[in-house]
Amino acid sequence: MKRRRTALLSLTALLATALTALPSAPAGAEEVEQVRNGTFDTTTDPWWTTSNVTAGLSDGRLCADVPGGTTNRWDAAVGQNDITLVKGESYRFSFSATGTPAGHVVRAIVGLSVSPYDTYYEVTPQLSVSGDTYSYTFTSPVDTAQGQVGLQLGGSADPWRFCMDDVSLLGGVAPEPYEPDTGPRVRVNQVAYLPAGPKNATLVTDATAKLPWELRNSGGRVVARGTTVPRGVDASSGQNVHSIDFGAYRKKGTGFTLVADGETSRPFDVDASAYERLRLDSAKYYYTQRSGIEIREDLRPGYGRPAGHVGVAPNQGDTGVPCQPGVCDYTLDVSGGWYDAGDHGKYVVNGGISTWEVLSTHERALHARTGDAGKLGDGTLALPESRNKVPDILDEARWELEFLLKMQVPAGKPLAGMAHHKMHDEQWTGLPLLPSDDPQKRELHPPSTAATLNLAATAAQAARLYRSYDKTFAGKALAAARKAWSAALAHPDRYASESDGIGGGAYSDSDVTDDFYWAAAELYLSTGEKQFEEYVLKSPVHTADIFKPVGFDWARTGAAGRLDLATVPNKLPGRDKVRQSVVKGADRYLATLKAQPYGMPYAPDGNTYDWGSSHQVLNNAVVLATAYDLTGSSKYRDGALQSMDYILGRNALNISYVTGYGEVSSQNQHSRWYARQLDPDLPNPPEGTLAGGPNSGIQDPYAQSKLQGCVGQFCYIDDIQSWSTNEHTINWNAALTRMAAFVADQG
Repeated sequence: MKRRRTALLSLTALLATALTALPSAPAGAEEVEQVRNGTFDTTTDPWWTTSNVTAGLSDGRLCADVPGGTTNRWDAAVGQNDITLVKGESYRFSFSATGTPAGHVVRAIVGLSVSPYDTYYEVTPQLSVSGDTYSYTFTSPVDTAQGQVGLQLGGSADPWRFCMDDVSLLGGVAPEPYEPDTGPRVRVNQVAYLPAGPKNATLVTDATAKLPWELRNSGGRVVARGTTVPRGVDASSGQNVHSIDFGAYRKKGTGFTLVADGETSRPFDVDASAYERLRLDSAKYYYTQRSGIEIREDLRPGYGRPAGHVGVAPNQGDTGVPCQPGVCDYTLDVSGGWYDAGDHGKYVVNGGISTWEVLSTHERALHARTGDAGKLGDGTLALPESRNKVPDILDEARWELEFLLKMQVPAGKPLAGMAHHKMHDEQWTGLPLLPSDDPQKRELHPPSTAATLNLAATAAQAARLYRSYDKTFAGKALAAARKAWSAALAHPDRYASESDGIGGGAYSDSDVTDDFYWAAAELYLSTGEKQFEEYVLKSPVHTADIFKPVGFDWARTGAAGRLDLATVPNKLPGRDKVRQSVVKGADRYLATLKAQPYGMPYAPDGNTYDWGSSHQVLNNAVVLATAYDLTGSSKYRDGALQSMDYILGRNALNISYVTGYGEVSSQNQHSRWYARQLDPDLPNPPEGTLAGGPNSGIQDPYAQSKLQGCVGQFCYIDDIQSWSTNEHTINWNAALTRMAAFVADQG
């Protein structure tokens, strides 16, 4: 049920360009390795170039004149096909290269020369900055005789000259072990603890007996001390660890450190102000994810870009998108909305859960005793719509809601009222690629029951939240929700195909019982009508044990309905039992948190971390936070607060998974336009962007080359190529937005 996110690495555009065989000279001796003629002593054969590159021999090197004015790396390239790779074998990929003038970035890849043009390894050295000789080791994830070595040279405004020599892909070398730099062995929340909140840390040590610890202020003075609690071997990391509890210290301050076993932690604050910033930054993330609108530099310095997918060349645009062949006979204007993740696709299923959680951040603020709707109110998020007398968080969510409504099948067409599952490029695009530079054809994919119910649920929720600001829009949303509900009842088993993963993620889901329950719950909460009340009460999901170890997400939406029925004012018969079920689920997550030496409410079966585990930690924390809102019991509040520690650095890798938060944080999330790692002219993801986090599946080739045999928390790498551990997505940031707001409210 996972979407397939490919790092691709777009040779599609490259191969659409005519390739030019380089002039041949007498064949040299056959090389013993996979690259043929990497030394260019007498010939350039069998290397090719794109038709816009002129290349030949020069002093025993291959030198190429690269034109200026290209957009993408693959717009100009030199390479060699028919490379043999053996799955599981390690290779040393090496070459020497220079550029004139110096400083150009080259994208060197080992990939597949035929469709789907996957890339198995890539590096992006900046020539003549750190020497001229480059060597890397990786493990092939596939068997193929159709591999390719490519040096991609495009993306420069000005022409330049590239020369290379001694290109080698040597098989059978010993793999280089990957050892992440985990820093000091005292692991803390690197951002902040609340003065009146829990304060816990984890010490990695071989010691089996308790050890002394000290809390020091920014001047180095000891302000608290105590002893550690040995916890033995932690299953989630394989480390022997101790716990440290310094919650008795409650004075505000900055630059604290913990010292234990001869190690000093990374610094942190005891203060709530960081969470006020994170509340805003995590929600501001969505503006730079917008499709169909220029991102204004004055509103997001460093992130301004042209509007994407509005039909301006090279875009084919989202204003008149056709279906995949054979799916429908119409086009739809599906412009707007949020790009789902690091790609240019837009998905109703993932858009639904994301919109719900963003809207729920606002809805909680309306009803919870510690909520304050003004904190994300009008003018707080620096949006184009700010100062329109509507809370900014509702303005932002509406950008996605309008897109979701556009995905509904029009009246008079087959399956009218249902929602198309998704829309995205016909083929995968490569990195880096600004939305405005995407040349691919866009397509609507078949309607699905899951997408239709996501539309029904979020549109119904929107109807009640926008009613006091825009009655017309609220009415439009409710009408669309009713239409979608009826269509889903008429077509209850139209499932998205698992194989529909070319050009975008599949998001397949063949059990929509939970989606029906969620949609009925939202329609009931917004209308109070008997038909929806009865559906909720009769649904098997209503009384099922839904608070499982992995937590809720786009494929498991029953909790969305349950949480809203428990917290949004309503007169559902037996509502006390609904509220009790949330508290019971929170008790389970609290027990999990206490049993985990790293203090998170997440312990998946078999220690198999799931795709996007960081947001599952946060969504389990949402259940704890909701239990606090329902009961006022501090144990649930403290559990929710402590869950943030793991996200912000108290973990086995000693890294904050939120960009810009903590001394060491994720910076290189998989993205086509937050791609500084590949192009120094592009930014890293904005502050407040959540990385997916450890994923035991390590589905992408880069992670496979580094993380084979990883244990739980160690199945993560902060690299733009690792789409299975390090992507960002709108639903993951929605969980961060919701929890950041909750923590800030407790300050």
